[in-house]
Amino acid sequence: MATYSIGDIQGCFDPLTRLLNEAQFNPEQDTLWVAGDMVNRGPKSLETLRFIKSLGDRAKVVLGNHDLHLLATAYGVRKPAPKDTFTEILNAPDKAELLAWLRNQPLLHYDKQSEYVLVHAGLPPQWKIEQALAYAHEVHLALVSPDIKSYLKSMYGDQPDCWNNNLKGWKRLRVITNYLTRMRICNASGRLDLSHNQGLKNIPPGYKPWFSHKNRKTRNLNILFGHWAALEGKSEPDNVFALDTGCVWGGSLTMMRLEDRKVFNCQCKPVLSSS
Repeated sequence: MATYSIGDIQGCFDPLTRLLNEAQFNPEQDTLWVAGDMVNRGPKSLETLRFIKSLGDRAKVVLGNHDLHLLATAYGVRKPAPKDTFTEILNAPDKAELLAWLRNQPLLHYDKQSEYVLVHAGLPPQWKIEQALAYAHEVHLALVSPDIKSYLKSMYGDQPDCWNNNLKGWKRLRVITNYLTRMRICNASGRLDLSHNQGLKNIPPGYKPWFSHKNRKTRNLNILFGHWAALEGKSEPDNVFALDTGCVWGGSLTMMRLEDRKVFNCQCKPVLSSS
């Protein structure tokens, strides 16, 4: 029995299959942790979603920004963007079942025994893990509620750009969502700059990668995250693991076995250009 954690798949089902075969993943015994962005931009979002769902309890999934965008499109809140590649999900005979499963997935997963945390983007420095789990659950309740469309309509936007305990309503849920699914850099107090999508160069003064703040309250936990392909799998300290290595950009799909931290990579053909 082994536990594997994988970065952004984004509909790249064939590389996913090759990677699982290389690692000799056994769906009857092993567990796959998926760091969000299962769908979109790659060619086989439907196959990817169906496969991960088929794993049942053998899959631990957190939602990423592309997964939330799929839900917003499916519920009529957003129109598909030109580069979106999940139309086949929206036309699938099992669409309702897939979307019901998707909206029931959390934004954060924590295994207390191993002290591993799974999140799509990151955790702000001012949150303890107990707070992060509670705040992620607030978003989860909005996703599973009959009023899901109101949440999906309100989740877009860059403001507020910093956590405040007094935040209420959709503003509160929006900043929680942005931390967990969109964040790359922030300042020491957790103020976001969501415009930065490069690597570690050209970060604005006063800002750092979210994981680099030395007073971060989750610094003693092992954190697995995706979302930031420009890092090319490089992060520090050594208990923070960047798993998005740009599969859809012609990079690789990356997976790590938690028990011994062995890393598996599968090179990918580019689906998107960087231009």
